[in-house]
Order: sequence, then structure tokens, then C-alpha cells
Amino acid sequence: MLRISKLLAVLSATALSLWLLVPTALAVAPVDFPSVRPSDPVLDGAEVLSRSSRTELNSRLQELDQQRLDARLITVRRLDYGLTLNSFGEQLLERWSGTAGEAPLLLMLIEAQNKQAAVVADSALSSRLPVELLRSTGRTTMSQPLRDGDRYRQASLDGIERLDVVLNGGEDPGPPVEVERTTLPTNIPTKEETEESNAFTWVIVLLVVGTIVPMATWWVFSR
Repeated sequence: MLRISKLLAVLSATALSLWLLVPTALAVAPVDFPSVRPSDPVLDGAEVLSRSSRTELNSRLQELDQQRLDARLITVRRLDYGLTLNSFGEQLLERWSGTAGEAPLLLMLIEAQNKQAAVVADSALSSRLPVELLRSTGRTTMSQPLRDGDRYRQASLDGIERLDVVLNGGEDPGPPVEVERTTLPTNIPTKEETEESNAFTWVIVLLVVGTIVPMATWWVFSR
């Protein structure tokens, strides 16, 4: 019996350890990436893009490369504790920069767990891609499709398109226009209308009672 109890204790401890390690294993930090730039410009660690989407995005990122930069898209499931998406991107920039002859990096980042995006770039690109533009592209242009329905492909394409316009000398198209959702007309009364209707009914009832009761009382006692 004692041997069985010890075995159960060991199994319980092992299961608990594995349960605690799973979330940690899913978390990502810059040290989990290769020390050199991967050959593939799209790293879909979160597995949110189809094969055709990855091919399409590869092609669009390579078009950005014609602007004398190295554009990449990285998706992750969740970040390691204490990391923000921007700090993750900055650390990855440091990890992949420094080799002579390499083009300055432009990183487009997506975290699937919180449906957020960020864009960071080498300081050598700051004159063409200001920090305000990068911040707005991540927080609005890319994040809105994520919040509206997990549209990872669309978020990536929208971000690439906005930056491409600016890199080609065009005026920044700005963040996406927020679509105002309108409520379709319905015959179903609202809570306020129902309460108002009930109140009106009670007023009529009280008026009727207040009129009939005195008249009936007068008629009974006057006979």
C-alpha cells in the first residue's frame, strides 16, 4: 500500500510539472530564434497562415526588399513573461543585425494570443519609415483585422500595403476608417419602450379608477 502511495505521488508530481511547463514551452523569446536571419521572410510560428497565404506574403515582402531593406513577417502564439511585442521586436532586431553588408531590417510582428501587432525597423530606416508610422501601422492597420475576426492574412497585407505606399514616396494613407455599426430597424420594442408603454397603461388605469370610484360612491349614497 505504501509503495502504491509513493507511485501515485510521483505520478501526480510529474503531471503537475508537465502542466506547468506547457505554457512556458509555448511562450516565445528572441533567444528561441536562430542567431542569423532565416532564409524564409515569413516565420509563421503561431500557425495562423495557410500555405497559399504564406506564398502570397513572401512575394509581397520581397517586393518591399526592392526598397533596399529586408522585410520580414513573424507570428507567435504568445510572448515570454515580461516581453511586449515591441520589446520582442527590438531584441530580435539586435539579434539579427550587425553583419556587414546586410540590408536594414523591417519586422512585422503578430501575437495570436492577444490579437495584437507591431512593426519595428532598423534605425537606418527612420528617415523613410518614422516611428510614428510604424507604431500606427501595428496598432491600427494590422490590429483591426485581427480584432474583427482573426484575419491574419489581411492584417499582414494591409500593413505591407501602407508601408509600401510610403516607401515609394506616396503620402501615408493613414489608419483604416472605423466602420460605424448601425442597428437595423426592428418591430421588437426595446426595454425602454416596454417600460414606457407599461407606465402609460398604469396612468390610464389610475385615471379611470379615480373617475369611476367617486362617481359610483356618490350614486350609491345619493339613493
